[in-house]
Amino acid sequence: MQNQPIKPEIKSNLIQNNIPLKDKNWFRTGGEAKFYCQPIDENQFKEAILFAKINNLEIFVLGEGANILISDDGFDGLVIHPKLNHISILSEENDFYSVLAQAGTSFQNLIDFCLNNNLLGLEEFSGIPGTVGGSVYINIHYFEFLLSKFLVNATVIDFNGNILKVDNSWFNFGYNSSTLHNKEYFLVDAIFKLKRCSDLEAAYAKGRRDETIRHRLRRYPNLGTCGSFFRNFYESEVKLEVQNKKMIFVAYYLDKLGIKGELQVGDAKISYQHANMIVNLGNATSTDIFNLAKKVQELVKEKYGIVPRAECQLIGFKNSSL
Repeated sequence: MQNQPIKPEIKSNLIQNNIPLKDKNWFRTGGEAKFYCQPIDENQFKEAILFAKINNLEIFVLGEGANILISDDGFDGLVIHPKLNHISILSEENDFYSVLAQAGTSFQNLIDFCLNNNLLGLEEFSGIPGTVGGSVYINIHYFEFLLSKFLVNATVIDFNGNILKVDNSWFNFGYNSSTLHNKEYFLVDAIFKLKRCSDLEAAYAKGRRDETIRHRLRRYPNLGTCGSFFRNFYESEVKLEVQNKKMIFVAYYLDKLGIKGELQVGDAKISYQHANMIVNLGNATSTDIFNLAKKVQELVKEKYGIVPRAECQLIGFKNSSL
């Protein structure tokens, strides 16, 4: 007898119905997840994915809720919010150590763990919100530093529930991109190669970590926002040059528009601290934020003939894009 699809109303205890997402993202907006789960291990992660496959549901993997905008209508699929958060040191080779971190691990917790064990490298990303899963998904970056420089191996699970061991090249990392963007694979854990250091070097790195976090908190809004809303341009997308270099930084164009702290739709407003950050003043809807972002695109196109594209992921929006 063939296996019958799991009807949503007869689901596993792992899967919950109609769970609010407004309190699970940085914008503090959005509707409900039709289905929602928090797997605590690899087997539960696999069970959740197979539930989605059998019931023909779209999957969204939720981390700390930064860098996303959830539709006011919610998400008509399965939201997987991994609670896999184990970290361990696996091996040593010369002065380098391999550190494994599961997908649900707070990236800042991983950084702190590494510095407490005299391991250097990841502190460059201090203060950037997100989990290991989300950080690998987008290949987080800070100035010239890319997370892909440190990742050596990982475990992923595909939409059929198959567990795969992959290396760095499999991810096809780029600026704000990776193989994970095709939504056919989901990160279970990642292994990073980091350099061993002395106690003094670790103390110095902890100081730099603390200063980086302090700088980010003073320079950028950290409540009611997703962080940078638009990605930087690719060189092929722009013509303007400054000092013989293509001006790819989207904030340059947004600053020139004079919208910082001024442009507003409903309770969504461009931050006075950074022109590429939208903030929820308290009662904004996702529609307010979406429409404000659209207005920014229109202004940039009108003045410069180019259209900034969202780095922020749109979740649950139908037939809409930025």
